[in-house]
Amino acid sequence: MKALAYRRSVFKRVLGLIAGLVLLSGTPAAVSAVQMHIAFGDIASVETLNFLIAIENAKARGVDVKVTYFKSEDIAAQAVVAGQADIGVGTPYALLQKVKAPIRMFYQLSALRFFPVVNTEYYKDWKDLNGHEMTVHSRGSGTEAIMRLMAQRNGIKYSKISYVPGSEVRAGAMLKGTIRATIVDAANRRVLMDKGQGKFMVLPMAGVNASDEALYANQDFLQKNSDAVDILVEELIAVWRAINENPAYVVEQRKRLNLLPDLPADLQAEILPYYQESTQSGAFPNNGGADGAWNDDFDFYSVAGQLQGDPKSLRKDDFWDTGPLDRALAKLGRA
Repeated sequence: MKALAYRRSVFKRVLGLIAGLVLLSGTPAAVSAVQMHIAFGDIASVETLNFLIAIENAKARGVDVKVTYFKSEDIAAQAVVAGQADIGVGTPYALLQKVKAPIRMFYQLSALRFFPVVNTEYYKDWKDLNGHEMTVHSRGSGTEAIMRLMAQRNGIKYSKISYVPGSEVRAGAMLKGTIRATIVDAANRRVLMDKGQGKFMVLPMAGVNASDEALYANQDFLQKNSDAVDILVEELIAVWRAINENPAYVVEQRKRLNLLPDLPADLQAEILPYYQESTQSGAFPNNGGADGAWNDDFDFYSVAGQLQGDPKSLRKDDFWDTGPLDRALAKLGRA
């Protein structure tokens, strides 16, 4: 598939960056007030275009942003904890609680809007998945949490959970028949429905409302580099609101900024439908999670096994630093 070939080409280009970062093991990255290094547990694709636009806008305001792409959120989180990167992308609740790492989430990028898809030649409902393999994005990801929660709710147990980063890669594997059950984003749900010749179905899933991706950083970094962090948060809020108002904004800005110029034509055609559906489903928060995203997260990730203890006993300040959001919303207003 073109999508898979594209992902492979991107991985080849970033392998050098990753190798260079590994060589820095044990040496915290030096940062200034206007410099930041972001660790991303995925590759640049259609669903990250909004984030890339905000990064480019932050660069235009003087923030020196560098992004390194890793094969999983786990490795990205390790890079942040070790000081090899300044900001990570993910929802590291388990890491924060178990290791008590001095990192905090500070911006909700997206809410969980995923779709469990199965090959109907083998499965017709959740019960059919009992004793069978499930494939998700990565260990500790929102996709894993959803599928563990669905197993719990439906009284089943998977034979194993496999990790394959990238909705496009998992969709391609479904089409090839190498996996039979997975969870994908809206764009790749459409791909499977369009190209699957009626072979796939989406299993019902309700009552899931929590963070899919958030930004997190070491508390010391957030304090010492508040000016740069504030600029990034302001640009994220501005871009998210522009997309919610007009999803075609992503297409326009991708062209203006020449983002992902090697994106295959079939994936380019998915940009507008993906952002249209995502905005309709409320995936992109206008206020960066300041409306109490952590409360939904506590409920969801506790049930899913990522957090231990009574959700009502969990303290926001142990997991989130809303300082950057508070300052940005005081400047831009709430929506």
